[in-house]
Amino acid sequence: MYELTVITDFAAAHSLREYEGECENLHGHNWKVEAAVITDRLDDTSLAVDFKLLKKWLNDILEGLDHRYLNELEPFKTKNPSSENIARFIFKKLEKSLKAYDEAKERGVYIKKVTVWESERAWASYYED
Repeated sequence: MYELTVITDFAAAHSLREYEGECENLHGHNWKVEAAVITDRLDDTSLAVDFKLLKKWLNDILEGLDHRYLNELEPFKTKNPSSENIARFIFKKLEKSLKAYDEAKERGVYIKKVTVWESERAWASYYED
């Protein structure tokens, strides 16, 4: 099995509704995002998926979050834009890009996990079994 990982970042503000503490107030983070994909096969050039494509898909998703107030975006109008929910949101979006790619290429590439850091010492990951 092969695992490929890319890391990028975005800056955004949020507030955690019904959180009893300072995080209920508007504040921001320089979020770091790590996305990992897996496959058991390589193409004719010995690649699982081009890193350039993986970075593009991830950056396309993050472009919609960068320098935004996350609470104003779907689905965060109703769900708190916590690190956990941001990780799941990115996972599901990236999963769609990979499915479209895999249907066209029949490569067996799947999203494994998305991790979102709100600081160097605090992060949340989302994955499905």
